[in-house]
Amino acid sequence: MVICATCAVEYDEPAPDVCPICADERQWVPADGQHWTSLAELAAAGQHLTWTETEPGLVSIATDPRVGIGQTAQLVTTPQGSLLWDPTGYLDAETVARVRERGPVLAIAASHPHMFGVQVDWARALDAPVLVNEADAQWLGRRDERIEFWSGERAITDSLTLHQVGGHFVGSAVALWADGADGRGVLLTGDSVFPNPDRTSIGFLRSYPNKIPLSGAVVERLTRALETLTFDRLIGNFDNRIDTDARAILRRSADRHIAWVRGDFDHLT
Repeated sequence: MVICATCAVEYDEPAPDVCPICADERQWVPADGQHWTSLAELAAAGQHLTWTETEPGLVSIATDPRVGIGQTAQLVTTPQGSLLWDPTGYLDAETVARVRERGPVLAIAASHPHMFGVQVDWARALDAPVLVNEADAQWLGRRDERIEFWSGERAITDSLTLHQVGGHFVGSAVALWADGADGRGVLLTGDSVFPNPDRTSIGFLRSYPNKIPLSGAVVERLTRALETLTFDRLIGNFDNRIDTDARAILRRSADRHIAWVRGDFDHLT
């Protein structure tokens, strides 16, 4: 197994000449070409993971220094078991042990292919299945018997469900943790729905590095789908957060985005 140094997604060997995920218009290949790495190389360089308990039942796990895109994984623990969301592109024995201490891991899932990380290695270490949305199966760089495909909606526990919303990728998904935020609900998202640095608005892009927006029609569709869910807190794939009133902020942000791409605001007229 090798890891793309740019996006930190795992690939079976022999690796392709160029990472297909990075060659896509939503990502990028370095100017000096494709670079590959491995867990052993990262460990030898002193790579490690951070562990931050952000609220009861929720832990943020991140790479330090950043590996690939540098997403922050979220470990959601319920009485029935845990979900590892948006797995990092690196893992170590210490973190695996800490995850196991919290009980069985019922599933590993990513919001979209950019966040696949080393999901198969995580799955093997935690004895858990990897849930991949069927619409994004083509982006898998590594196949394994632990991979299970899903679409539409997938229940993990009574209070934890995956929902396919599309947008950034056809199979882009969110995870709803109904018991989070003291029972008000936490929505874990990826790039289709991205909490902005101002913590009071949300962005909707097809590509973040290349600045390609989602269309107004897509944003309206996914916003309406999310409005059927109950949540107050929204957490993105870099631990970017909207701590409260996230559902209302989603609607306001969607309306603003739709107006801009429709052309309502032209400062030259």
